[in-house]
Amino acid sequence: MALTSSIIGTTNTTIYTSTVSGSQTGNAITCMMICNYGAASANVTIYAVPNSGGSVGTPGNANIIINALTIPIGETVSLDQEKLVLSSNDTIVAVSTVATTLAITISTLPV
Repeated sequence: MALTSSIIGTTNTTIYTSTVSGSQTGNAITCMMICNYGAASANVTIYAVPNSGGSVGTPGNANIIINALTIPIGETVSLDQEKLVLSSNDTIVAVSTVATTLAITISTLPV
């Protein structure tokens, strides 16, 4: 299991890029936790972006998985209901309505 942690910016922020090596076919995201440690509520939008011909793709309405979810001050949201399996160069991208307020941690397993 691997952990990736980032602060979500007010522009599209790449949180995780799947890299595949050897006999591995992808990476499974087992959990995403988003914590609002700031002084204001913030909305978060998250995209699961498929690779584009082997290169990193572009976030947009076709690959949005969380749309403008409000996270109140001091709250943490855990997204662990379903696993996402990402191929090489698939990415998780997030954007917040408030700068330096939301921290995200992603747990992954190679598959």
